[in-house]
Amino acid sequence: MSALCMIAVLSGAVMPAAASPQRPAKSPVIAAAPEGERLSDRFKVTVQGKNAPVYVARVAPREQERRWKAMDDKANSAVYYEEAAFTTFDMDAPVRIVVTCPEPVKSARVLPSSLKITPAVRDNTLTFTLKEPKPLTVEVNGEWVRSLHVFANPIEKDVPRPDDPNVVYFGPGIHEVSRMVIGSGKTVYIAPGAIVRAVIKPDEPFSVSSYSGLKTYAPTFELRGSNIRFCGRGILDGTGLTTHARNLLYVQGSDITIEGVILRDSPTWNIPIRQSDRVRLRNVKILGYRANSDGIDICNSRDVTVEDCFLRTLDDLIVVKTDRGAGKAERIAARRCVLWNEVAHALSIGAELREDVNDVLFEDCDVIHDKGREWTLRVYHCDSAHITNVRFRNIRVEESRQFISLWIGSAVWTLDTERGHISGVTFEDIHASGEPCTIQLVGYDADHAVENVIFRNVTVNGRRITAADVNANGFVRGVQAQ
Repeated sequence: MSALCMIAVLSGAVMPAAASPQRPAKSPVIAAAPEGERLSDRFKVTVQGKNAPVYVARVAPREQERRWKAMDDKANSAVYYEEAAFTTFDMDAPVRIVVTCPEPVKSARVLPSSLKITPAVRDNTLTFTLKEPKPLTVEVNGEWVRSLHVFANPIEKDVPRPDDPNVVYFGPGIHEVSRMVIGSGKTVYIAPGAIVRAVIKPDEPFSVSSYSGLKTYAPTFELRGSNIRFCGRGILDGTGLTTHARNLLYVQGSDITIEGVILRDSPTWNIPIRQSDRVRLRNVKILGYRANSDGIDICNSRDVTVEDCFLRTLDDLIVVKTDRGAGKAERIAARRCVLWNEVAHALSIGAELREDVNDVLFEDCDVIHDKGREWTLRVYHCDSAHITNVRFRNIRVEESRQFISLWIGSAVWTLDTERGHISGVTFEDIHASGEPCTIQLVGYDADHAVENVIFRNVTVNGRRITAADVNANGFVRGVQAQ
């Protein structure tokens, strides 16, 4: 183990600088795995003839019953998992990727299918060319759980200097962090080949969650202030934490950028964004399997964009929520993301909606798997807010069980006595496969209705839907299927 340190600092504190990593002159750029990190014995990967380390990540189990238990049995959530793998590198030109497996390769596919990559198979290897940086998944011999995720990044730009006093720099190696509060004007950089392991110090204060009965601590990294950057190509790892212990990355401020990093095995919500303005997430990769390990929760925030990210978690992937008294959620966009839904929702608004939500766009995304018991695309409304101007556009759903839901009602999450409204929702150029792939619209009563919903060029299993395919109750008005 190298570069080991325990940190619990206040806003503005800076970690001692490490030596700047040496970078190869040509693409691809591949960092060595740090000493002490266990690597996958299932896959070997080369990129343009260069060996790329293949890391291990815990993911939700294959069996539906065990996936449900991982969500519901919160005290024991950590025991329900299998192991997938991932590799990561930077590129600025097409690369040839060779994956070697321990058994003969009889079949292989590369997802999302929209990339139109057909690998060449020979003996125990598969080979394909990737033309540009993208997150993708390789499944061999029908094995979709223990798959290989390939995180191909663009070449880094504006890499922080380790000697900059405003930079918290984690160089190659393994580091341990309990808690850090990052203030205005600061940058956190996790270098290629660096792993930051979230830990709990013996004397840390905690509370006991009334929801789960488990100990809860302050976030590992807490971004509070303005003009903050959290970036790099390394891994932020929560594997050593107890379930529900702490968020890996918490955001509350303005003009904040999160870019390039990999989050692995958060014990609860990975990245909550609360009461924030002008937040941008780009090329963030999230892998998790434990109860309530939401990917990105955008709460009472404005002007938030999520772009070119990959998410595979047990709970909601990208979701918008609002708590009472914390402000509206407005002008939110998620684009060009690749999503793997294990239990809950891929792209959604709710359930907690106590302040208004307006102008939300989910666009140009691929849902490569949906194994959930909830819905792929949803507005799940349990409280009193007005939800308006929501667009789901140009989305490819390769597997769905319950496809689309707009719902107003009372649920376990309900806090308000009054019910809310959903109005002005458009689903456009969306193509889904799966069974039964249902669509439901449910209003609460005549005064709390679902209104003005447009389905434009939405297909299920290759057939364009009509109004007859939409299951709507008596409190739904103004539905069009075009």
